[in-house]
Amino acid sequence: MFSSKAHPEARLIQLLRKRDEAAFNELVLTYEAQVYRLAFRMLGSPEDARDLCQEVFVQVFRSIENFRGDSKLSTWLFRITVNLSKNQNKYLARRQKKNHSELDEALGFEAQGASGVTSGEMPAPEEQAVGRQIERIVKEALNSLDEEHRTLVILRDIEGLSYEEVAEIAELPIGTLKSRLHRARATLRQKIEAATGEVIR
Repeated sequence: MFSSKAHPEARLIQLLRKRDEAAFNELVLTYEAQVYRLAFRMLGSPEDARDLCQEVFVQVFRSIENFRGDSKLSTWLFRITVNLSKNQNKYLARRQKKNHSELDEALGFEAQGASGVTSGEMPAPEEQAVGRQIERIVKEALNSLDEEHRTLVILRDIEGLSYEEVAEIAELPIGTLKSRLHRARATLRQKIEAATGEVIR
């Protein structure tokens, strides 16, 4: 048996299985920021990410008995987040396919409106414009990847998870993961180079 002192995660899991409210609050405080960030990367909407973040923790609390403990608790959380995000994206694609152009225009308008309401030293307008353009190109290139490739790039290259963690979340052998991630990166690089006209080294 592991002592709870030596293995705080094991202690937390035991308390969660007892439906301990304090343990649930601890779980949320510990992982909420990471789960939200991943959900936002997957969904692209702060509101959808907040809603999904709540759904993730509710699902974890309800199904903690199904957690076998053969991976880190955070890895299990991220797997749930990815799966729920994929389901949400499919749902949104069915309902909002017609509205993508309007959403992009609204986001662009909000970004321009917000640029003047800041404090501290600001980049020159030309630099801001270039920065926004590059960010838009990278975002569009990432979003244009197929869902599996986009998920792998987000988990490994943006969230910085280890290959082992990404393999567990994606339920792929390490070799397969590395091969697909290599193809995803190559495709992403090609898309960015095509959009910018510059070679990425």
